[in-house]
Amino acid sequence: MSSEMLPAVSGTSNDEKKQDLSEDQEENQKPGLGERFEPISKRQMKKLMKQKQWEEQRELRKQKRKEKRKRKQLERQCQLESNTDGSDRKRIRRDVVHSTLRLIVDCSFDSLMVLKDIKKLHKQIQRCYAENRRALHPVQFYLTSHGGQLKKNMDENDKGWVNWKDIHIKPEHYSEFIKKEDLIYLTSDSPNILKELDESKAYIIGGLVDHNHHKGLTYKQASDHGIDHAQLPLGDFVKMNSRKVLAVNHVFEIILEYLETRDWQEAFFTILPQRKGAVPTDKACESSSHDKKLAQVEDGLNSDSSEEENSTNLLDSPHEEEKQDKENGTEPTVNSIPH
Repeated sequence: MSSEMLPAVSGTSNDEKKQDLSEDQEENQKPGLGERFEPISKRQMKKLMKQKQWEEQRELRKQKRKEKRKRKQLERQCQLESNTDGSDRKRIRRDVVHSTLRLIVDCSFDSLMVLKDIKKLHKQIQRCYAENRRALHPVQFYLTSHGGQLKKNMDENDKGWVNWKDIHIKPEHYSEFIKKEDLIYLTSDSPNILKELDESKAYIIGGLVDHNHHKGLTYKQASDHGIDHAQLPLGDFVKMNSRKVLAVNHVFEIILEYLETRDWQEAFFTILPQRKGAVPTDKACESSSHDKKLAQVEDGLNSDSSEEENSTNLLDSPHEEEKQDKENGTEPTVNSIPH
């Protein structure tokens, strides 16, 4: 009897085990508490925190905007009350005296530049335009030989240029509409030093950013076409660590500053960037004299002129000049390149 009962008990036990196993499998297939939500990464957590802060500060930002608007309204009201003519802007515009001097950026070197330098030239032209618009003595501003890569870049990145005011943008070369006798090319390679600005003349700035790959080009072009040329009197007032090569907008702004102050030294030191290491020539001479005396004392010599000559030649060598240009981030421009 006992032997007949054993198989039944064994069968029941097996069925129960199978049922328990299937239930365990189903239980395992159900998502656990920790598996219902994927763990959040640190980046996502920061993003959520920022979003939360943004939402919490919404009202605060709104209040700040209201206060800013009220403050501006109060400032405008005070200006209106303080001005007899009722407008600060009108008063400033009355003080503006337009110069008859023509200042031309010659853009005929488009094919000599890569796109990166074309973009730099574009930014320099934008700066010239902005400075001329706010100047007390704005010049007659011309962009000539406008086309090619420069025009394409302006069309793509600065579509508003077609609405620029107080500027003459022409696809023609400057020689096609300005008399040769009125033209003066500004290039640092010229032996002629510009002492005064003749406001009946048209001064040309070469629109070339080439990092000295085409050194002397503007001077050669001016000479070949029989155009008068000159360089700004930089050496008479300024001593620089680098060559006398200025960006288009620097030349442009120096001329605007001179028209206002009639002082070359003030114009140079107002506009020249710090990286040029510009110092007044009188101070540079004093410093040079002091350094020489100090060197003589240290060496115990009074007449070692050969070492000084070697030092001077090294600084004037093209290799050293190029090295200094790179270190100072010089962007060659019209003033050193004949356009």
